This record gives sequence, C-alpha cells and structure tokens, in this order.
Amino acid sequence: MMTIPNALSIFRIVAAPFLLWVSYLQMPNLFFILFGLMLFSDAIDGLIARILNQTSELGARLDSYGDMVTYLVTPIAVWWLWPDLITQELHYIIAAIIIYILPAFFALVKFGALASHHTWITKISALLMSIGVVILLIFHHTVLFHFSVWFLVIEAVENIAITLMITEQRSDIKSLWHI
Repeated sequence: MMTIPNALSIFRIVAAPFLLWVSYLQMPNLFFILFGLMLFSDAIDGLIARILNQTSELGARLDSYGDMVTYLVTPIAVWWLWPDLITQELHYIIAAIIIYILPAFFALVKFGALASHHTWITKISALLMSIGVVILLIFHHTVLFHFSVWFLVIEAVENIAITLMITEQRSDIKSLWHI
C-alpha cells in the first residue's frame, strides 16, 4: 500500500545513503537539510497515518525500518563530518547503538522479525535523541545528548519487557501497561 505515511517512511530509507554521500563529500549544510527532513518525516508519518486512517502493520514496519536505517547511518555520517566530535562522544555513541539494537535482537530471537512497538516512551526517546543530536552537532553541548542516551535505557527495558510478555508479534503498543 503506497500511502502518504508509508512514502514518508520509505523516504527515510532511501535518503539514508544520500545522507552518507553528502557527509562523505563534506557538505554539512546538505547534511543538516537532509537529516532535518528525515527527522521531520519520522515525526509526522504516524500522525498523518492516524489522521488519514492509514495505519497498517506494513506502515508500522516501514516506520521501524526507516528509524533503524536513520539511527545507524547517522553516526557514520557525523563521523565523516565531525571526527573530533565522534571521538569525544564515542562511549555515548557506542552505548546508544548497543542500547538501540538490544530490543531488536530480542524481537528477532523471539519472533524472527523486528519489533514495531512504537510506545510512548519510544516516541519521547526519539524526540529527545533527535534534539540532543542536533544541539550536539550545532552547539557542541552534550547534556541533552547524554541524557537521551540514558533515557534510551528506559525505552530498551520497556521494549524488551513487552517483547518478552507478548505471545505474538504486535505493533503500536502504547506502553507496557497497555498489554
């Protein structure tokens, strides 16, 4: 189903190699434009899906794949543009990647597919991390980025707990309490 929300998620997947490309070519302005569009598409795809009544299992999966691709290519892109910043924040970046991948690992082991829970905590975490990364890149302030990584731990624990508690793969679970 090619819907507007699905197209926005597919945009993130397709845009990821271009984010790497503009970073490799040392084009920070294009990086910020493309990264901003990717973050914006992530912020509005679910909202548009609900408004247009176009929510679907496929849409939830595409959104999760778009998120994963975005979150995994961004550190590489940033490394090419700001290697000193990556060196300075390496421990937090590695922690964020591991914490982000851990719930996916549990879902893959249990269900053979990535989880698409889209909990409230996941949405808050994505917003905090996005703002934290932008502030880190533009102003080199680390506080919100560091806080976002710690908050990511709460998200991971909730997502792992949900995966362990449910008996079949489901998407769009609001929180652990909604199971």
